[in-house]
This record gives sequence, C-alpha cells and structure tokens, in this order.
Amino acid sequence: MIQALVWAAAGTGFTFAMTSLGAAMVFFLRRKSSALLQRIFLGFAAGVMIAASVWSLLIPAIEEAEAAGGIGWIPAAGGFILGILLMLALDGLLPHLHSGAVRAEGLPSSFRRTTLLVLAVTLHNIPEGMAVGLSFARAAQHNGEAGLIAAAGALALGIGIQNFPEGAAVSLPLQQEGLSRPRAFLYGALSGVVEPIFGVLVVLAAAQLTPFMPWLLSAAAGAMLYVVVEELIPEAHLGEHSHPGTLGVMAGFLVMMILDVALG
Repeated sequence: MIQALVWAAAGTGFTFAMTSLGAAMVFFLRRKSSALLQRIFLGFAAGVMIAASVWSLLIPAIEEAEAAGGIGWIPAAGGFILGILLMLALDGLLPHLHSGAVRAEGLPSSFRRTTLLVLAVTLHNIPEGMAVGLSFARAAQHNGEAGLIAAAGALALGIGIQNFPEGAAVSLPLQQEGLSRPRAFLYGALSGVVEPIFGVLVVLAAAQLTPFMPWLLSAAAGAMLYVVVEELIPEAHLGEHSHPGTLGVMAGFLVMMILDVALG
C-alpha cells in the first residue's frame, strides 16, 4: 500500500502543480481576452474528462470484473450510478457558485462570491483526484504491472494537462470579480489541493476494498461525467458562439484518447 500511496501522491501532486501553473496565467492574460479563452479551456477540460472516464476508468472496471469471473457491466453500471449520486449529494450540500450565475447552489451560507466561485471548481477536482489515485491503486494491486503503471501515468498526465486550462478558468473569473492578480492566482491554485487529498484517501479505501475495485473505478467515471455534463460543457458554451467550446471538447477528447492508447 505504501507504494500505491507514493505513486498516487506523485500523480496527484503533478496534477495539483499543473492547476497552479494554469492559475498563474492570470499574470499574463488581459481581461478582454479571458472570456473566449475560458470557454476553450473549459471545453478542453471536458473533453479530457470524457475520454479518461471511458478509457482509463470504465473499460478497466469492466476488465477487472471479468478477470475476477464476474459480469463486467454490472459493477461498471452500478459504480457509475454511485458516482453520480455522490456528486449529486456534494452538489446539494456544498455551497458554490458557477461562473456567470447569479444565485449560489448548495446549502445557504454567508460565503463571499469569490469563495463560492472557488468552491465550484474545487467540486470539479474531487473526482479527478479519485480517478488518478484509483488508477495507481489498481496498478499496485497487480504488483506494479508495467502496463497498468503506464496507464495510470497517462491518466495523471492527461488530467494534469487539462488542469492547466482549468486553473486559468478559475483565476481569470476571480480577477474579473475584482480580486488582485496575486490573490486570484492563490485561490485558483488552492482549488486543486483536493486532488492529492482525495487521491490518497481513495488509495487507503481501495486497500481495504480490493474486491470492489471495479465499482470504485466506475464510480470515479460517473462522478467525472457528472461534472462534465452538469458544469463544464454548459459553461464552455456561454455566449453567442459555441464553436470555441465545442472545438475545445474535441481537442481535449483527442489528446486524452491518444495518451491513453499510446502510453497505456
């Protein structure tokens, strides 16, 4: 388990670092250009998460179940539903505000608007950390099989790549809300800190729930796709023209598919 924890910490540490680098874009981009870039960034993140949910989570979940002598689609479908229910619960409980929205979601709170915006993206990052952590936990359960380590590394790389634009998509709106560039960067970077936390937590859980690995993998997929459909794609298509967001989704999907097939 120690090996899996080290791998998961390294993988999610990388994704967190990429979020921080993306948040640093607030120091280099002007406000006028940020709206279009935000749509592209969010679309790209959505595309990566869709591809990762299929190739890195659902297909491995089915393969794990069938290798254990079970029916592949049962834990894939069941875990997928559990992941959706988890995000529905978090969405209903955690106070947050989506970019461009007027009213906050979740339980009533006295949080400032900027805090609610950060919490909305923090919610995105929970399933991403879970996905990377579970991929490395799966590799550890198979005695560090080279192909599974490569697949987990490809997932961490893909999530890290999409975290760069996602970090920018946090810090830029915060600057538009009136925060200084350094504070917008800090809040944007901190929105990704849940990834290492949940990455390590799911490794600890997986060590005790080895037979349920297919359920855990597909739950992470369900949680990620919930975020994509509920938040990323709608926000990527705000404004008159949807083409930038749409092309961002296609580009993200293509990049993650190539990474997973080529490296995994």
